[in-house]
Amino acid sequence: MFKHKHPYKPFIKKDTTKLIVGTLPPPRFTTGQLLEKDVDFCYGSYYNSLWLFIDKIHNLGLRYDNSNEAIEERKTFLIKNRIGVCDIVDCADREKIDASDLGMQNIKLRDIINYLKQFPKIDTLLFTGGNSKNGPEYFFRKHLKTYNLKLELVCNEVPRIHKFVIPNEVSKLVESNRTIKTVSLTSGSGAANISISRLPLYKQLKSKNPDFNTFDFRVMQYREFF
Repeated sequence: MFKHKHPYKPFIKKDTTKLIVGTLPPPRFTTGQLLEKDVDFCYGSYYNSLWLFIDKIHNLGLRYDNSNEAIEERKTFLIKNRIGVCDIVDCADREKIDASDLGMQNIKLRDIINYLKQFPKIDTLLFTGGNSKNGPEYFFRKHLKTYNLKLELVCNEVPRIHKFVIPNEVSKLVESNRTIKTVSLTSGSGAANISISRLPLYKQLKSKNPDFNTFDFRVMQYREFF
């Protein structure tokens, strides 16, 4: 059994307003066996497209390698835009050493609500996936139940938007109840391409421009939140 421990602490600053919430990076980030184009930082897998989307949106010209410069480029962007990263899974066991969310067992979650209490300027959580089993939104819903809280639907269009309220007796850092928005972004994984291709909006845009693809669709979606 492989013990898949998250290799990175949450990256949050005092003025952070948005928090990216995923699950776990691929096991090679825990073992330190990075690929040539991997970056040793949150979402650093070259096969995870999050930074590719952000790079495209902001024309950053990011490096994709094992250098400290590549890490600092990403930190600089996050700090400048008041975005943090706090994946919800702290550790899990795996029989098969791969990055599948469904392959995780004996899962230990991070206390996201506690981080929200510590950093009261955070008002938005960006899930890197929907409510599929063992996805970030799926785990967050379970996490909320431990605080007797739940998500309330705001928008059922992709990306789906919810909100929840942290009572002041839970937060203890503000005088009134605090509302947090959650956005379930379309996953950057290749497996999500099938679901994207079925969306009416994607079909409409594709019919107008045959060169439009699933990468372009995600960039269009992510642009609003990054």
